[in-house]
Amino acid sequence: MMNKVLLIIPAYNEENNIEKVINGVIKTCPEYDYIIINDGSTDKTPEICRKNNYNFIDLPINTGIGIVVQAGFKYALYNGYDYAVQFDCDGQHFPNYIKPLIEKAKEGFNIVIGSRFINVKRGHNLRMVGSKILSCLIYLTTGRFIADPTSGMKVYDRVMLEYYAREINSAPEPDDLVYHLRRGKKVAEVQVMMGKRHAGLSYFNVVTGTLFIIYMSISILFIQTLRPKRK
Repeated sequence: MMNKVLLIIPAYNEENNIEKVINGVIKTCPEYDYIIINDGSTDKTPEICRKNNYNFIDLPINTGIGIVVQAGFKYALYNGYDYAVQFDCDGQHFPNYIKPLIEKAKEGFNIVIGSRFINVKRGHNLRMVGSKILSCLIYLTTGRFIADPTSGMKVYDRVMLEYYAREINSAPEPDDLVYHLRRGKKVAEVQVMMGKRHAGLSYFNVVTGTLFIIYMSISILFIQTLRPKRK
């Protein structure tokens, strides 16, 4: 029996990107379903979704990436999907990598990360330095080296999508990855290439990026290591 796969695509003010991204997904991966989670966009994102008859959930207010992704996991759980794919709507993720990630997950991995840095060296900007710091902290606390812990392109099996659909205080971020590694979940990486945002502004800048790395570092070192290793 064929596994059911759902692409979870968060969208906030992506009117200049969404048609190109979603049409690319539909063309490249017609065998997979998708759900756009519109996070209270104030631009024409919801109107474009309606005009094109895209499959989407329209949240009434801006809630943030954690709740948005969890809404996608709940949708996947209640509709009987076997795998959920986190996929960005800004054009940085390429849909041709989705199938290789799914195939890797089918080998028995709970989480598969689309990694930019297995065969490619990181750059030297703030985001890449932060990514390297998190990789080192994850290795320090778990003994596992994750080359691209901040990648937003990931595949989750049924066990993990159930977890994220039901655990309201958990989000698929680098610190939560430490928790899952410590409780024996299987994590793999697959080399992918990523592009630049097509249009619009990213949430991450010098201030938000720095705060994110600080928060993740504190959580990895002090919070995640104290969480009970429940199965």
